[in-house]
Amino acid sequence: MKALRFYAPEDVRLEERPEPECGPDEVKIRVRSCSTCGTDVKIFHNGHQNLTPPRTIGHEIAGEVVEVGSSVEATFDQHWEIGDRVQVIAAVPCGDCYECRKGWMAVCENQTSMGYQYEGGFAEYMVVPRQVLKVDGLNRVPDGVTLDEASAAEPLACAINAQEQLGIEKGDVVVVFGAGPIGCMHIRVARGVHGCGPVYLVDVNADRLAMSAAVARPDEVIDGSEVDVVARVMELTGGRGADVVITATAAKVAQEQAIAMAARNGRISFFGGLPKTDPVIGCDSNVVHYRQLHIHGANGSAPEHNKRALEYISTGQVPVADLITHRIPLEDALSALDLVRSGTAIKVTVNP
Repeated sequence: MKALRFYAPEDVRLEERPEPECGPDEVKIRVRSCSTCGTDVKIFHNGHQNLTPPRTIGHEIAGEVVEVGSSVEATFDQHWEIGDRVQVIAAVPCGDCYECRKGWMAVCENQTSMGYQYEGGFAEYMVVPRQVLKVDGLNRVPDGVTLDEASAAEPLACAINAQEQLGIEKGDVVVVFGAGPIGCMHIRVARGVHGCGPVYLVDVNADRLAMSAAVARPDEVIDGSEVDVVARVMELTGGRGADVVITATAAKVAQEQAIAMAARNGRISFFGGLPKTDPVIGCDSNVVHYRQLHIHGANGSAPEHNKRALEYISTGQVPVADLITHRIPLEDALSALDLVRSGTAIKVTVNP
Protein backbone atom coordinates (compact mmCIF):
# COMPACT_ATOMS: atom_id res chain seq x y z
CA MET A 1 0.00 0.00 0.00
CA LYS A 2 1.02 3.65 -0.33
CA ALA A 3 1.69 5.79 2.76
CA LEU A 4 3.10 9.26 3.42
CA ARG A 5 5.95 8.84 5.91
CA PHE A 6 7.80 11.43 7.99
CA TYR A 7 11.53 10.74 8.42
CA ALA A 8 12.92 14.14 9.41
CA PRO A 9 12.06 17.81 8.95
CA GLU A 10 11.45 18.37 5.21
CA ASP A 11 12.06 14.67 4.56
CA VAL A 12 8.56 13.26 4.01
CA ARG A 13 8.23 10.42 1.52
CA LEU A 14 5.41 8.65 -0.28
CA GLU A 15 6.36 4.99 0.04
CA GLU A 16 5.13 1.50 -0.67
CA ARG A 17 4.51 -0.24 2.65
CA PRO A 18 3.10 -3.62 3.68
CA GLU A 19 -0.53 -3.45 4.73
CA PRO A 20 -0.75 -3.31 8.53
CA GLU A 21 -1.94 -6.43 10.33
CA CYS A 22 -4.97 -6.19 12.59
CA GLY A 23 -4.42 -7.39 16.15
CA PRO A 24 -7.12 -9.10 18.23
CA ASP A 25 -8.03 -5.84 20.01
CA GLU A 26 -7.80 -3.56 16.95
CA VAL A 27 -9.88 -2.56 13.93
CA LYS A 28 -8.40 -2.20 10.45
CA ILE A 29 -9.85 0.41 8.09
CA ARG A 30 -9.52 1.38 4.46
CA VAL A 31 -8.83 5.09 4.68
CA ARG A 32 -11.02 7.05 2.27
CA SER A 33 -10.40 10.59 3.48
CA CYS A 34 -7.72 12.24 5.61
CA SER A 35 -7.98 16.00 5.75
CA THR A 36 -5.00 18.28 6.22
CA CYS A 37 -4.37 21.15 8.61
CA GLY A 38 -1.65 23.60 9.58
CA THR A 39 -0.24 21.07 12.04
CA ASP A 40 0.70 18.78 9.16
CA VAL A 41 2.68 21.63 7.59
CA LYS A 42 4.44 22.32 10.91
CA ILE A 43 5.36 18.64 11.18
CA PHE A 44 6.71 18.67 7.61
CA HIS A 45 9.03 21.57 8.40
CA ASN A 46 9.89 21.00 12.06
CA GLY A 47 8.83 17.53 13.16
CA HIS A 48 7.29 17.21 16.62
CA GLN A 49 8.60 16.23 20.03
CA ASN A 50 5.97 13.47 20.33
CA LEU A 51 6.59 12.03 16.87
CA THR A 52 9.26 9.35 16.56
CA PRO A 53 10.19 8.76 12.89
CA PRO A 54 9.65 7.08 10.63
CA ARG A 55 5.91 7.56 11.01
CA THR A 56 2.87 7.72 8.74
CA ILE A 57 1.33 11.13 9.42
CA GLY A 58 -2.24 12.46 9.07
CA HIS A 59 -4.80 12.70 11.88
CA GLU A 60 -8.18 13.83 10.43
CA ILE A 61 -9.30 10.34 9.42
CA ALA A 62 -12.39 8.65 8.00
CA GLY A 63 -12.81 5.35 6.19
CA GLU A 64 -14.44 1.92 6.07
CA VAL A 65 -13.92 -1.09 8.32
CA VAL A 66 -12.20 -3.98 6.53
CA GLU A 67 -11.26 -6.20 9.49
CA VAL A 68 -12.30 -6.49 13.14
CA GLY A 69 -10.05 -8.08 15.76
CA SER A 70 -11.35 -11.25 17.37
CA SER A 71 -11.59 -9.81 20.88
CA VAL A 72 -12.86 -6.28 20.10
CA GLU A 73 -16.52 -6.93 20.91
CA ALA A 74 -15.81 -8.80 24.14
CA THR A 75 -13.13 -6.36 25.31
CA PHE A 76 -14.76 -3.02 24.45
CA ASP A 77 -18.46 -3.94 24.12
CA GLN A 78 -18.43 -2.55 20.58
CA HIS A 79 -19.87 -4.28 17.53
CA TRP A 80 -18.27 -3.46 14.19
CA GLU A 81 -18.93 -5.01 10.81
CA ILE A 82 -17.02 -5.03 7.53
CA GLY A 83 -18.08 -1.98 5.53
CA ASP A 84 -19.05 0.21 8.48
CA ARG A 85 -18.19 3.85 7.77
CA VAL A 86 -16.14 5.32 10.60
CA GLN A 87 -14.31 8.41 11.84
CA VAL A 88 -11.27 8.20 14.12
CA ILE A 89 -10.44 10.64 16.91
CA ALA A 90 -7.04 12.32 16.68
CA ALA A 91 -6.21 13.14 20.31
CA VAL A 92 -6.34 9.91 22.32
CA PRO A 93 -6.79 10.22 26.11
CA CYS A 94 -5.66 7.48 28.47
CA GLY A 95 -9.01 7.19 30.26
CA ASP A 96 -7.32 6.54 33.62
CA CYS A 97 -5.58 9.71 34.86
CA TYR A 98 -7.09 12.26 37.25
CA GLU A 99 -8.20 14.53 34.40
CA CYS A 100 -9.85 11.69 32.47
CA ARG A 101 -11.65 10.45 35.57
CA LYS A 102 -12.94 14.00 36.11
CA GLY A 103 -14.29 14.02 32.55
CA TRP A 104 -11.59 16.42 31.28
CA MET A 105 -10.30 14.12 28.54
CA ALA A 106 -9.18 17.03 26.33
CA VAL A 107 -6.42 17.76 28.85
CA CYS A 108 -5.39 14.17 29.62
CA GLU A 109 -1.84 14.22 30.98
CA ASN A 110 -1.01 11.02 29.09
CA GLN A 111 -2.59 12.00 25.77
CA THR A 112 -1.29 10.32 22.64
CA SER A 113 -2.25 11.09 19.04
CA MET A 114 -2.88 9.50 15.68
CA GLY A 115 0.00 10.24 13.34
CA TYR A 116 2.34 10.84 16.28
CA GLN A 117 2.58 7.78 18.55
CA TYR A 118 0.34 5.74 16.22
CA GLU A 119 0.43 5.37 12.46
CA GLY A 120 -1.73 8.02 10.83
CA GLY A 121 -4.20 8.34 7.99
CA PHE A 122 -2.19 9.43 4.95
CA ALA A 123 -2.21 5.79 3.85
CA GLU A 124 -4.48 3.37 2.05
CA TYR A 125 -4.97 1.26 5.17
CA MET A 126 -4.42 1.81 8.88
CA VAL A 127 -5.10 0.06 12.16
CA VAL A 128 -7.20 1.74 14.83
CA PRO A 129 -5.25 0.98 18.03
CA ARG A 130 -6.78 -0.50 21.17
CA GLN A 131 -6.34 2.78 23.07
CA VAL A 132 -8.74 4.51 20.66
CA LEU A 133 -11.30 1.74 21.13
CA LYS A 134 -10.81 1.83 24.91
CA VAL A 135 -11.98 5.46 25.07
CA ASP A 136 -14.80 4.97 22.52
CA GLY A 137 -12.93 6.96 19.90
CA LEU A 138 -14.03 5.08 16.76
CA ASN A 139 -17.28 6.68 15.62
CA ARG A 140 -19.96 5.62 13.19
CA VAL A 141 -20.50 8.11 10.39
CA PRO A 142 -24.20 9.03 10.18
CA ASP A 143 -26.13 8.30 7.01
CA GLY A 144 -26.05 11.26 4.67
CA VAL A 145 -22.60 12.40 5.83
CA THR A 146 -19.81 11.78 3.31
CA LEU A 147 -16.44 10.46 4.43
CA ASP A 148 -14.82 13.72 3.31
CA GLU A 149 -17.19 15.58 5.65
CA ALA A 150 -16.52 13.04 8.40
CA SER A 151 -12.78 13.69 8.17
CA ALA A 152 -13.53 17.34 9.04
CA ALA A 153 -15.23 16.26 12.28
CA GLU A 154 -11.92 16.27 14.15
CA PRO A 155 -11.12 19.99 13.71
CA LEU A 156 -14.81 20.77 14.24
CA ALA A 157 -14.59 18.88 17.55
CA CYS A 158 -11.76 21.20 18.59
CA ALA A 159 -13.93 24.25 17.88
CA ILE A 160 -16.80 22.70 19.85
CA ASN A 161 -14.50 22.11 22.83
CA ALA A 162 -13.23 25.69 22.78
CA GLN A 163 -16.67 27.27 22.51
CA GLU A 164 -18.09 25.01 25.21
CA GLN A 165 -15.97 26.96 27.69
CA LEU A 166 -17.05 30.43 26.54
CA GLY A 167 -20.71 30.55 27.52
CA ILE A 168 -21.77 32.16 24.23
CA GLU A 169 -25.29 33.57 24.54
CA LYS A 170 -27.86 34.60 21.95
CA GLY A 171 -26.96 37.97 20.49
CA ASP A 172 -23.33 37.99 21.66
CA VAL A 173 -20.88 39.84 19.41
CA VAL A 174 -18.16 37.38 18.34
CA VAL A 175 -14.78 38.18 16.78
CA VAL A 176 -12.81 35.38 15.13
CA PHE A 177 -9.13 35.89 14.27
CA GLY A 178 -7.91 33.63 11.47
CA ALA A 179 -9.66 33.04 8.14
CA GLY A 180 -8.59 29.42 7.80
CA PRO A 181 -10.87 26.38 7.96
CA ILE A 182 -10.98 26.40 11.75
CA GLY A 183 -11.94 30.08 11.77
CA CYS A 184 -14.81 29.28 9.40
CA MET A 185 -15.88 26.42 11.67
CA HIS A 186 -15.82 28.72 14.69
CA ILE A 187 -18.19 31.09 12.90
CA ARG A 188 -20.59 28.28 12.13
CA VAL A 189 -20.51 26.78 15.62
CA ALA A 190 -21.09 30.18 17.23
CA ARG A 191 -24.10 30.74 14.97
CA GLY A 192 -25.50 27.26 14.45
CA VAL A 193 -25.04 25.91 17.97
CA HIS A 194 -25.06 28.99 20.21
CA GLY A 195 -27.18 31.49 18.26
CA CYS A 196 -24.73 34.36 18.60
CA GLY A 197 -25.22 37.84 17.17
CA PRO A 198 -22.88 39.59 14.71
CA VAL A 199 -19.63 37.81 13.82
CA TYR A 200 -16.55 39.68 12.61
CA LEU A 201 -13.71 37.81 10.87
CA VAL A 202 -10.14 39.15 11.09
CA ASP A 203 -7.07 38.24 9.03
CA VAL A 204 -4.02 39.94 7.53
CA ASN A 205 -4.21 38.06 4.22
CA ALA A 206 -6.77 39.87 2.07
CA ASP A 207 -7.15 37.04 -0.46
CA ARG A 208 -7.66 34.40 2.21
CA LEU A 209 -10.08 36.69 4.03
CA ALA A 210 -12.17 37.16 0.89
CA MET A 211 -12.13 33.45 0.04
CA SER A 212 -13.28 32.34 3.49
CA ALA A 213 -15.78 35.18 3.88
CA ALA A 214 -17.49 34.12 0.64
CA VAL A 215 -18.22 30.76 2.28
CA ALA A 216 -18.59 31.48 6.02
CA ARG A 217 -20.33 34.85 5.46
CA PRO A 218 -19.31 36.83 8.57
CA ASP A 219 -21.21 40.06 9.19
CA GLU A 220 -18.01 42.04 8.65
CA VAL A 221 -14.46 41.31 7.53
CA ILE A 222 -11.52 43.21 9.02
CA ASP A 223 -8.20 43.24 7.19
CA GLY A 224 -5.61 43.65 9.92
CA SER A 225 -2.99 44.70 7.37
CA GLU A 226 -5.08 47.76 6.44
CA VAL A 227 -6.90 48.96 9.56
CA ASP A 228 -6.55 49.16 13.33
CA VAL A 229 -8.40 45.99 14.30
CA VAL A 230 -9.22 47.03 17.87
CA ALA A 231 -10.46 50.44 16.79
CA ARG A 232 -12.65 48.90 14.08
CA VAL A 233 -14.25 46.43 16.51
CA MET A 234 -14.90 49.27 18.95
CA GLU A 235 -16.49 51.27 16.13
CA LEU A 236 -18.72 48.35 15.10
CA THR A 237 -19.85 47.76 18.69
CA GLY A 238 -20.49 51.38 19.63
CA GLY A 239 -17.43 51.42 21.88
CA ARG A 240 -18.51 48.41 23.97
CA GLY A 241 -16.20 45.78 22.50
CA ALA A 242 -16.73 42.10 21.66
CA ASP A 243 -18.47 39.68 24.02
CA VAL A 244 -16.43 36.76 22.70
CA VAL A 245 -13.04 36.74 20.93
CA ILE A 246 -11.50 33.57 19.47
CA THR A 247 -7.90 33.64 18.24
CA ALA A 248 -7.78 30.82 15.69
CA THR A 249 -4.28 31.78 14.60
CA ALA A 250 -0.79 31.38 16.05
CA ALA A 251 -0.15 35.11 16.35
CA LYS A 252 0.88 37.00 19.48
CA VAL A 253 -0.67 40.24 18.21
CA ALA A 254 -4.07 38.54 17.88
CA GLN A 255 -4.02 37.51 21.54
CA GLU A 256 -2.97 41.00 22.61
CA GLN A 257 -5.67 42.60 20.47
CA ALA A 258 -8.24 40.14 21.83
CA ILE A 259 -7.67 41.43 25.36
CA ALA A 260 -7.80 45.05 24.21
CA MET A 261 -11.11 44.66 22.32
CA ALA A 262 -13.02 42.48 24.78
CA ALA A 263 -16.13 43.98 26.36
CA ARG A 264 -16.77 43.94 30.09
CA ASN A 265 -17.28 40.35 31.19
CA GLY A 266 -15.87 39.33 27.80
CA ARG A 267 -14.71 35.79 27.11
CA ILE A 268 -11.54 35.07 25.15
CA SER A 269 -10.33 31.77 23.70
CA PHE A 270 -6.62 31.46 22.98
CA PHE A 271 -7.46 28.71 20.50
CA GLY A 272 -4.28 28.87 18.42
CA GLY A 273 -1.14 28.02 20.35
CA LEU A 274 1.94 30.19 19.91
CA PRO A 275 5.39 28.99 18.78
CA LYS A 276 7.20 27.36 21.68
CA THR A 277 10.21 29.58 20.99
CA ASP A 278 8.21 32.78 21.47
CA PRO A 279 5.08 32.20 23.58
CA VAL A 280 5.03 35.32 25.80
CA ILE A 281 2.55 38.14 25.08
CA GLY A 282 2.00 41.60 26.51
CA CYS A 283 -1.05 41.68 28.77
CA ASP A 284 -2.42 44.68 30.66
CA SER A 285 -3.50 42.91 33.83
CA ASN A 286 -5.65 45.84 34.87
CA VAL A 287 -7.74 45.51 31.71
CA VAL A 288 -8.39 41.89 32.62
CA HIS A 289 -9.08 42.86 36.23
CA TYR A 290 -11.39 45.82 35.78
CA ARG A 291 -13.30 44.48 32.77
CA GLN A 292 -13.65 41.12 34.53
CA LEU A 293 -12.39 39.24 31.49
CA HIS A 294 -12.31 35.46 31.18
CA ILE A 295 -9.36 34.05 29.22
CA HIS A 296 -9.50 30.37 28.24
CA GLY A 297 -7.05 28.00 26.67
CA ALA A 298 -8.26 25.32 24.28
CA ASN A 299 -6.42 22.04 23.82
CA GLY A 300 -7.83 19.85 21.07
CA SER A 301 -10.91 17.82 21.91
CA ALA A 302 -12.27 14.83 23.78
CA PRO A 303 -13.88 11.77 22.14
CA GLU A 304 -17.34 13.09 23.01
CA HIS A 305 -16.72 16.29 21.03
CA ASN A 306 -16.05 14.19 17.90
CA LYS A 307 -19.42 12.46 18.27
CA ARG A 308 -21.12 15.82 18.65
CA ALA A 309 -19.28 17.15 15.59
CA LEU A 310 -20.63 14.30 13.46
CA GLU A 311 -24.11 14.99 14.82
CA TYR A 312 -23.91 18.70 13.95
CA ILE A 313 -22.70 17.88 10.43
CA SER A 314 -25.50 15.33 10.02
CA THR A 315 -28.27 17.70 11.14
CA GLY A 316 -26.93 20.62 9.13
CA GLN A 317 -26.35 22.74 12.23
CA VAL A 318 -22.71 23.10 11.22
CA PRO A 319 -22.14 22.47 7.49
CA VAL A 320 -18.60 21.59 6.42
CA ALA A 321 -18.92 20.28 2.84
CA ASP A 322 -18.42 23.70 1.25
CA LEU A 323 -15.28 24.31 3.33
CA ILE A 324 -13.52 21.48 1.45
CA THR A 325 -12.14 23.36 -1.53
CA HIS A 326 -9.61 20.79 -2.76
CA ARG A 327 -9.57 16.98 -2.94
CA ILE A 328 -6.16 15.47 -3.66
CA PRO A 329 -5.18 11.83 -4.33
CA LEU A 330 -2.68 10.27 -1.95
CA GLU A 331 -0.09 10.19 -4.73
CA ASP A 332 -0.07 14.00 -4.65
CA ALA A 333 -0.29 14.40 -0.87
CA LEU A 334 2.79 16.62 -0.71
CA SER A 335 1.04 19.09 -3.01
CA ALA A 336 -1.84 19.13 -0.52
CA LEU A 337 0.59 20.37 2.13
CA ASP A 338 1.79 23.04 -0.33
CA LEU A 339 -1.81 24.22 -0.74
CA VAL A 340 -2.28 24.48 3.01
CA ARG A 341 1.02 26.34 3.34
CA SER A 342 0.10 28.81 0.60
CA GLY A 343 -3.20 29.82 2.14
CA THR A 344 -4.93 29.48 -1.24
CA ALA A 345 -7.35 26.79 -0.02
CA ILE A 346 -9.78 26.54 2.86
CA LYS A 347 -9.85 22.80 3.61
CA VAL A 348 -7.74 20.29 1.67
CA THR A 349 -8.69 16.62 1.86
CA VAL A 350 -6.46 13.73 0.78
CA ASN A 351 -8.29 10.73 -0.68
CA PRO A 352 -6.10 7.59 -0.52
